[in-house]
Amino acid sequence: MRVKLCGINDPIAFDTAVDAGADWVGFVFFAKSPRAVTPSVAARLSARHRGGPGRVGLFVEPTDDAVAAALDALSLDVLQLYTAPERAVELGARFGVPVWHAASVASAADLPVARDGLAGWVVESKAPAGSDRPGGNARSFDWTVVQGWQPGLPWLLAGGLNPGNVAEAIRISGAKAVDTSSGTESAPGVKDPSLIRAFISAARG
Repeated sequence: MRVKLCGINDPIAFDTAVDAGADWVGFVFFAKSPRAVTPSVAARLSARHRGGPGRVGLFVEPTDDAVAAALDALSLDVLQLYTAPERAVELGARFGVPVWHAASVASAADLPVARDGLAGWVVESKAPAGSDRPGGNARSFDWTVVQGWQPGLPWLLAGGLNPGNVAEAIRISGAKAVDTSSGTESAPGVKDPSLIRAFISAARG
């Protein structure tokens, strides 16, 4: 079971994610998120440890310049993009970085289909009406929706996952990788080291 911890924004959270064995850490380059970081902050955090988890940059409808600024500051292993699929493919091709496209799901009809130029998907619940953030809203969806899904690409299950429900979510969905952000926080944007460790333990237990 592979685990991504998104919204890493301080040294303690980063060090805990590394020590606990996360597979990826996510840096949010979206100003409206309580977890937002600048490229320079992300670079300083990433520099705390050589190697370790893959570094994922999360962007919402980014300009080319915004992605370039992040990549100029630090090496990213994956771009996680909230934008049209065609735009996601375009950005991945321009910058030569694998792309995970964010897929908002409420029913089986929303599940994405394989597309050349994408490396995978992050599958999460649709944002609530009126939200100014497409993800990170601590909302789960009906995990039975993905049962029997044949995606053709790797994918991560996200949306409302926490130490108390991640094992059940994996059992029901059949996911091989999971992603959490608010589920490891004591307050919006404030990571809790004990919850980080508990989440990874529960996901792999």
